[in-house]
Amino acid sequence: MNNCAAGENFAGGRPAPARSQSQSPHPKRVIGRLLAEPEALAPTSNRKAPQEGHDISTVDGRAKRRKSQQQQQKIMNDSKQWQQQRAFGALDWASKKHSVIVVDQTGKVIEDFEIEHSALGWKKFREKLQPYGSIPFAIETSQGVAVEQLLEAGMIVYPLNPKSAQAYRERKAPSGVKDDRLDGWSFADALRVDGQDWKALRPEEPLIKELRLLCRDEVSLIEQRTAFINQLRHALAEYYPAALEAFEDWTSVSAWMFLQRFATPELLAQAGKRQWQKFLHSRRLWGSDQGAQRMEIFAHASEFAGTPPTIQAKSLLALSLVQMLFTIEKQLTVYRQRIEELFARHPDHDLFGSLPGAGPKLAPRLLSEIGDDRERFGADPQALQCFAGSAPVTKRSGTKRKYWRVHQRWACDKHLRHAMHLFSELSLSRCVWAEIYYQHHRQKNQSHANALRRLAHRWLKIIYKMWIDRTPYNAELHHRNQLKHGSWIFQLQ
Repeated sequence: MNNCAAGENFAGGRPAPARSQSQSPHPKRVIGRLLAEPEALAPTSNRKAPQEGHDISTVDGRAKRRKSQQQQQKIMNDSKQWQQQRAFGALDWASKKHSVIVVDQTGKVIEDFEIEHSALGWKKFREKLQPYGSIPFAIETSQGVAVEQLLEAGMIVYPLNPKSAQAYRERKAPSGVKDDRLDGWSFADALRVDGQDWKALRPEEPLIKELRLLCRDEVSLIEQRTAFINQLRHALAEYYPAALEAFEDWTSVSAWMFLQRFATPELLAQAGKRQWQKFLHSRRLWGSDQGAQRMEIFAHASEFAGTPPTIQAKSLLALSLVQMLFTIEKQLTVYRQRIEELFARHPDHDLFGSLPGAGPKLAPRLLSEIGDDRERFGADPQALQCFAGSAPVTKRSGTKRKYWRVHQRWACDKHLRHAMHLFSELSLSRCVWAEIYYQHHRQKNQSHANALRRLAHRWLKIIYKMWIDRTPYNAELHHRNQLKHGSWIFQLQ
């Protein structure tokens, strides 16, 4: 049972402590509550951890849990060791030049200079900071050339979240003034004061880094292909509506080849039925009744089309877009071959490849975004769920439910969130429990995206356990565990 719920009275509030009762016989603005003895400072049972990671302290019924003496001593020791660092640096990075600030243990600026984003600039950086050795360095990003150069220079890199960086900037300049030197100074001093609680950036394995960059670039190419297809469909709607009606899927190569062969309604009419049939059979587009339907559409293609000037202009645009689509598709094939090669070489290949619905496209994306550093997310899957954006953000004001507000988490890894969204949708047709879980939330008037986010939240907990134990997904084992622990998902069925 939940001890927190045991103290509720009929009025909907908690029992008031005896010593806090008003002595007035007719008190004003007092809600009627039952008498109770003072509550002990003991942890409540069945309390869920907050959705912000395992580092946030849990809270008792009336006050925060007191830290043990060993915890306090460890924090003091860490703080003393942190203050013994020789210096603390920060780099405000830009496209052409970077502002570098270094402060000592007291916060005094001991180095203040700018470097160009070039080989000579980074050589100057290494020469200037060589006397200090390997020192902590703060930067407002976690990836890129600047981070790689800092790591190669032997610095201990601490990435800053943009919202945290804004808060540290305003702490130094409440007026709102902003420049590169001010940013570097505020970041360096923040690292000196609070850096012992930050998490240093650990160098990645080259295979994981290359795989992640390839997967992200592949997604960018797919988005570019989608943009070209949308332009193509818009052009066809203006001068060639019959082509849009004949082919629904314009991501297929067959539709692009049709435009190459019959770029305008006039060319289509001149080719004749024999050429139409030959094309449809060569591309295996005849089907049971689709061939006859397409032949009927082709026969009336010239009846409803654009004017001659529109046809001449837009057909040229359509052919240009088709050529770019063929080029992108060719490069996507090269990307997929390289991604499959790297994915097959990684030890976690079988682990992520076993996820139902992930396939050869989503499994490498999940692996590249989660990585292979088992200490990255600590001992709690909530850190991974927050990182992937499936855990919502709760804002509370006051003690009543009506002051709570829950919204989607935006500060997360957008690439991992997108991959989990696609994976959750594909798992619906391959996992019975996933389909039941999804339909349960849809029946509660949740949107499709919201139900998939909730399903992704549950999948991430499973993936985290698989990832930590290095064991592939076993559908039968998972089903037995659900039945063993009385999962409510199968009770719905």
